[in-house]
Amino acid sequence: MSNNSTKAADGKLLVLTPGMGAVATTFIAGVESIRKGLSKPIGSLTQMQTIRLGARSENRNPLIKDFLPLAELEDLTFGGWDVKPDNVYDACVHAKVLKPQDIEPIAEFLKTIEPMSAAFEQKYVKKLDGPNVKDFKTKKDLAEQLREDIRNRMKETGATRAVMVWCGSTEVYQSPSECHMSIEAFEKGLEENDEAISPSQLYAYAAIMEGVPYANGAPNLSADNPALTQLAEEKGVPIAGKDFKTGQTLMKTILAPGFKTRMLGIQGWFSTNILGNRDGEVLDDPESFKSKEVTKSGVLDTILQPETYKDLYADLYHKVRINYYPPRGDEKEGWDNIDIFGWMSYPMQIKVDFLCRDSILAAPIVLDLALFLDLAKREGKAGVQEWLSFYFKSPQVEDGHVQEHDIFIQHFRLKNTLRVMGGEQPVTHLSENYDSYK
Repeated sequence: MSNNSTKAADGKLLVLTPGMGAVATTFIAGVESIRKGLSKPIGSLTQMQTIRLGARSENRNPLIKDFLPLAELEDLTFGGWDVKPDNVYDACVHAKVLKPQDIEPIAEFLKTIEPMSAAFEQKYVKKLDGPNVKDFKTKKDLAEQLREDIRNRMKETGATRAVMVWCGSTEVYQSPSECHMSIEAFEKGLEENDEAISPSQLYAYAAIMEGVPYANGAPNLSADNPALTQLAEEKGVPIAGKDFKTGQTLMKTILAPGFKTRMLGIQGWFSTNILGNRDGEVLDDPESFKSKEVTKSGVLDTILQPETYKDLYADLYHKVRINYYPPRGDEKEGWDNIDIFGWMSYPMQIKVDFLCRDSILAAPIVLDLALFLDLAKREGKAGVQEWLSFYFKSPQVEDGHVQEHDIFIQHFRLKNTLRVMGGEQPVTHLSENYDSYK
């Protein structure tokens, strides 16, 4: 391990997930399966990826988890909230992501985790409902109940630290309003039941007030507003978001940088999805879909820079569709038709049919975010963690900064941040015999 001043990851780390549906239960089941030696942590950078230190000739390439003091998987404990009262075992079976032969060996453990009653109002997620919800008079009451839940769960599990990763459904589209402009306005809005304050914002507020790092895995407005960003900075709490980068958008952030690198033009990019899990049902509501559409659609403009490369991308037509199709379940299909052109403007086509498993791709993201945010808190970092953009469709950035969507640049930035945390020099990838090589 590198010499650095980061506080050690002593004691248990509580991972809290608002929403205990397909993503959260797949994540929890996967961690327990790995701990029992039944599976490998495939898809997780924190567990499987190495990090180059110094010049290539030094041949120093430790695993990230051996280089930095990340929490051990054995020290993870879990808690969460859901509108459905099912324990994690029952919810996992209902989600139909994992096969019975992968669930049953860890069934006893999964049955011990029951969801806390959720802070929920159906008007924010119109296609979702359930009996396991909190009573309240004001949203301030709800926030205080969530804070108490966090404290109680930490006592129950014996955790010394906690992180929160939103794994709930996509809420209706919202833009920041007056109550989001300062923490004073936000807390006034809590007392007055301001309609602009959604449940996910309550979870973010409760987490930050309790000193718990928070990540938003959905596209809705959550901690990405001036009030909660201000609060996170004041409280010394790392935050990140938003919208896990899993299927179709993952492919876009891989393919689009390649097209731009080769200076190939793009005339059109049509994307459609069919999805049958709870997320698909929720996104069948136009207002929830709008939240998702914004995060999925904004990727290409940032990567391709049409204002700079007008001849190649100024007239690009980009369309995104999501269709609820129950027979497909969690096995989402993302289909892309890409009309490109090359030398002398001759047209070509690329078609991508990604038959992915949404929760299988999202689960290791939840793990990495939990471990990295816990590390950031122990490192003394606060506010927006732009270096975690790698994991999100619409990365939260500091005011005045521009989002970076190129997955290769995001990955480079993430690893350089880890190098600096570990007391090493950033890597430049200049040749070792270059005059300025360091």
